[in-house]
Amino acid sequence: MYYELYIDAFFLVNFTMNYLLLRLVRQILKCPATHGRICLGAALGALCTCIIMLIPGIGAFARILLFHTVLNVLMIKTGLGTGWDRTFLKALLLLYISGFLLGGVMEHFRQYIRTGSLFFALAVLGYSLSLGIWRLLTCFAERNARYCQVRLLRKGHEYETEALVDTGNRLRDPVTGKSVSIISARAAGALGICLPSLAEAGDRDYNSGFWYIPYHSVGRAEGVMPAVMLDALYVPGNPAVQVENPVVAVCEEYITEDDYEMLLNPDLL
Repeated sequence: MYYELYIDAFFLVNFTMNYLLLRLVRQILKCPATHGRICLGAALGALCTCIIMLIPGIGAFARILLFHTVLNVLMIKTGLGTGWDRTFLKALLLLYISGFLLGGVMEHFRQYIRTGSLFFALAVLGYSLSLGIWRLLTCFAERNARYCQVRLLRKGHEYETEALVDTGNRLRDPVTGKSVSIISARAAGALGICLPSLAEAGDRDYNSGFWYIPYHSVGRAEGVMPAVMLDALYVPGNPAVQVENPVVAVCEEYITEDDYEMLLNPDLL
């Protein structure tokens, strides 16, 4: 059986797919690769594909081996300019995942398009949908990284709530040097913390168990929040986090617009 191969069309199709895949990987990894560099990597990949296909007497297994070793390495190194480190391994893995994703999207819509000349429009559509899927997955992953369940313990009281990991929170107790998280007044009440007694406490009355911590925030030059030391703080997960005697400050206003009851200091994680 013989097949007729139009090498110019074959090169153009491969160049288009290589270009879209390299762009997807660049978007995900946020590589500084330029548009020209990606075009060069896509063109080199398409050229090597044509050469491998035209090598006489080479078996199918050898072609597959060349495609998945030499070809992909050349495309990533030329098109994205990564080093021989973890970034290269990430780029290689993302190249395969993006290939499966883009191929699946195109295969789904190909049944609705009967004209072969619409291939490039279908490829662009597949790229846009694949990028949207990646961004959606990234959004979910970032949300899961920002929010976590926290269990607080103090003098026989226990309270569990969802906390926001506040990367902008670098609050520390100037005396103990411990990282300070922020809890709502409702969470403080559930832990048996009596806010009126906090107001009566001295600025540095550690013996009473309460004191005040100065802070600065956007829209407010400076202020103070009542602070207390808990018995323990648990964050489930893999691995789980357990902090003994953590310091928390009590915010009597809304912590966030979503009304989360704790801003967890990222240093604790």
